[in-house]
Amino acid sequence: MGRPSQLSKHSAGGSIASGTVAFNRQSTKEDKGNTMTRISTTVSSLDAVILRPSELPVKDRGNGARTVSMVDSEIGSTDFLNGITTFAPGAEIAHHSHNVVESVCVIEGTAWVDIDGTEYFMNTYDTTFVPANVVHRFRNASTDAEMKILWTYASIDATRTMAGSADAHRIDSEKA
Repeated sequence: MGRPSQLSKHSAGGSIASGTVAFNRQSTKEDKGNTMTRISTTVSSLDAVILRPSELPVKDRGNGARTVSMVDSEIGSTDFLNGITTFAPGAEIAHHSHNVVESVCVIEGTAWVDIDGTEYFMNTYDTTFVPANVVHRFRNASTDAEMKILWTYASIDATRTMAGSADAHRIDSEKA
């Protein structure tokens, strides 16, 4: 497989182009109060999207955790979900599992992750791959700074089941 093509700088006419990929800057439109920019392309029926997490709705998950859902079916994803969860100093989320693979990257701060009963320390940019149905949880390793994770689920049909419960809830229904 070859490397993805690189985009050239935009021209005075407003287009950015490389090979068969072309983005027309003049066809952008703002959605949801300027929280994202949709960009029409010439090679897909879906719009490309630029998301601004700092401007998207925030869901308070309790215990000092707040989540921003980003890529989901509402913007055109058919294969995965992702978002960012911010943990207050010392905050943690409860043990849970998912029906699909999840990958989590620590994008700010340090964390402890418990995977299947064993805790591991994570630095910024350390990343997990957690198979489906494996119980896990994240907690902020710091008592004085926030920690942020970028999470990705391998399906738009991802669910969360809290440890000790049989009730599965869709991830995409947990939006603010």
